[in-house]
Amino acid sequence: MERRTVEPRPGWQRTVEGQGLIYPLTRHPDGVLRPYWDESAYYVFTLEEVEALEAVVEELHAMCLAAAGHIVAQDRFADLGITDPRIRSAVTESWQRRAELPSLYGRFDLRHDGTGPAKLLEYNADTPTSLVEAASAQWFWMEDRFPGADQWNSLHDRLVDAWRRQAHLLPSGVPLHFAHSAADELGEDLMTVAYLKETAEQAGLDTEWISMEEIGWDTLSGRFVDDRLRFIRGCFKLYPWEWLTTDAFADHVLDTLDNGGGTGSTMWVEPAWKMLLSNKALLAILWELYPGHPNLLPAYLDGPRELAASGGYVSKPLLGREGAGVVVHGPGRPPVVREEACCYQRLAPLPAFDGNHVVLGAWVVGEEAAGLGIRESTGLVTDDYARFLPHVILPA
Repeated sequence: MERRTVEPRPGWQRTVEGQGLIYPLTRHPDGVLRPYWDESAYYVFTLEEVEALEAVVEELHAMCLAAAGHIVAQDRFADLGITDPRIRSAVTESWQRRAELPSLYGRFDLRHDGTGPAKLLEYNADTPTSLVEAASAQWFWMEDRFPGADQWNSLHDRLVDAWRRQAHLLPSGVPLHFAHSAADELGEDLMTVAYLKETAEQAGLDTEWISMEEIGWDTLSGRFVDDRLRFIRGCFKLYPWEWLTTDAFADHVLDTLDNGGGTGSTMWVEPAWKMLLSNKALLAILWELYPGHPNLLPAYLDGPRELAASGGYVSKPLLGREGAGVVVHGPGRPPVVREEACCYQRLAPLPAFDGNHVVLGAWVVGEEAAGLGIRESTGLVTDDYARFLPHVILPA
């Protein structure tokens, strides 16, 4: 794993925008627009490194599924902050019927410096983004810069294949709606949903656009409808389950939830059981089930325990994205137990390459490792101002 600098391609911004990356720049707090897509540098891996990371990712995914089963079997929903009996019931049924439910993708965030074992920081299993840049923009960058080279990136083909393989699980004879929130000012959700809609169409599915805000409720039929008053039988939503089950229409979501048994009216993709994997409590449960595992960091739910005196820790709200609410507690400071429910994970500072803190986003499609996206940040927390850099596989 090596960082190399390079001169960006002429007209790079227009190029990546044409490939679907509609926000290649990010406005920072000082008002200045700076590259989000950053091709002034790139990362190099050997094939052996990538194969080792693929094995780690697939093992972690299997461990996460085992942890989800443990949560359901031992009724540990309270550890995830899930106390509503109806939500617990919906997630349990969804988990028990998971073979009948379409489940598409997820992204592991890993700490890795190219030397020791990769460490799991978190699993974005419900609404992961940075997909277009990982699947599309960096692939075309590689073809321009390193024709004939390779990349850890089978995302597009695997997504199309996943839709094709799971098409029989979706409601038949009706389009699959693809929904994003109109409140997304940046356009990241819109871009991600547009790309996933395209992969579904390439798999032969009939699709329709809708925003979450346009989804209506037909009181006469007791069903969700789109802006043309058609029943919504299936919907991919880039909208977290914790919002879907607490919004004003949450009761209707639970009343009409199709968990693969054919008794409800709306099937949501991702399925409700993904709530088990998208919660930071998963990190503590993994450590409990697999103590000392080389790819895990010690993590707890009741406080930092020994972590405060052994190198520091990070407190993470159970639900949150883009680093929101994450607090770094350095070594040698008194332990702090926050009022909100958190996961307390050992501090593993992101490695710095040329002064840039790096996190690896390793993708899973279905049950298989599918690709890599790399983000850099100036601080230890990867936030909204992080930059995406491409990578390539080259001979050692």
